[in-house]
Amino acid sequence: MRQKVLFYSYLKLVIAAAAVAALCCVLAFSLKHLTEYVQHVIFHQAQHTSAYFFVVLPSIGITAIYFLRKYAFHNRKNKGIKEIYTTLETRKDHLPFFKVTSHYINGFLTVVFGGSTGIEVSTVVSTATIGNQVYKRRFMPLAFKRELVCAGVAAGVTVLFGSALGGWLFAVEVIAKKFQKTVLLSCTVSALVAFLFIQNFEPGFLISMPAMEWHWQALPFMFVLGMLSGLLASYFTQIVIYCKKLFNHIESNFLRVNLGALTVGVLILAFPGLYGDSYHGLANILSAYSGADAVKAVPYTLALLVLIKPLAASLTLGAGGDGGVFAPSIVAGAFLGILFAYISNTYFDTSFLIINFALIGAAATLAAAIHGPFTAVFLLCSAAPNGYQLMFPLAVGAFSAYILAKKICTYNVYSYQG
Repeated sequence: MRQKVLFYSYLKLVIAAAAVAALCCVLAFSLKHLTEYVQHVIFHQAQHTSAYFFVVLPSIGITAIYFLRKYAFHNRKNKGIKEIYTTLETRKDHLPFFKVTSHYINGFLTVVFGGSTGIEVSTVVSTATIGNQVYKRRFMPLAFKRELVCAGVAAGVTVLFGSALGGWLFAVEVIAKKFQKTVLLSCTVSALVAFLFIQNFEPGFLISMPAMEWHWQALPFMFVLGMLSGLLASYFTQIVIYCKKLFNHIESNFLRVNLGALTVGVLILAFPGLYGDSYHGLANILSAYSGADAVKAVPYTLALLVLIKPLAASLTLGAGGDGGVFAPSIVAGAFLGILFAYISNTYFDTSFLIINFALIGAAATLAAAIHGPFTAVFLLCSAAPNGYQLMFPLAVGAFSAYILAKKICTYNVYSYQG
């Protein structure tokens, strides 16, 4: 009798996880492509009209978020992935349904108006809420709350990055933090549904330039890049926490929003590649540095971007923008990898491939920032054509960065208690 009850419970879990995944795929797909399109339109319109529009655009987006939060969402705050951890700690605490719309809209407004973050965390919380709401409506046995929340997250991340394994690992490694068989089952079902979805609706890669063949002689350099990425991620974690504390002490809402947003706008005016999620800026820099005529003066600018991208993201979040460390970690880490390869080629007579080191830097910085090395490796394997041939170098960079970052501070932005 007990075996029969377990069978039907697992069957209901499979069906519910598949349903959650389908809904979350649609949500993530629509947010991703709507944001990409509108961000592109606004960026190029400002660029062709007057670059000074970059100064005020982040203020427009974050001010709109402030009024929506105040009047439409009744001053209920969004706390990102921390909210998911909180709701998983107790069966009675739930992610309210309004978080689907609030994170969707706020993430969209933040990025399209230049806020220097990404939609990844907005997507993760929205999809987790869908899973939580399906659980809350008693469609499932009460024991399966974590399973459905993680199923939603797995599907959302899979669609954003085109990696079913990366989405599965993020849900299990970073969100669930447990390898329970029911969690593995729900995430597997969700990832499979999302995989079928991206095969039909989501062709293409985050980075269009293909990864290239690598050589064992480069491994020591890859390890060093991983250590530098661990330092970069630790700097990013600390500056996000500092900016949030700093802005929380500003009582004037007008001053808090505009101080952060206008500062971000000035940074974008100086470095347009910081606009929004900055994936477009990364593509431009990859193209410039992969050519034979890279300008030697430019690395100073690139070195500044490595440090300023985390700062711009932190100011965006402190001012009230919606987002997290996902996209900024990938972009800043890729900038670091490009800079490292360029300096090595110029001063140490190496012949490193820029794209390979960009991917390693991105994976390493992301791994250290979210404390998810397996997730980072497989997400970046799927980020570019032929990426899986870099699996071992990505793992070297990701795990060295993660270990160093954990030694520097045991928490990340999501788990920090303060």
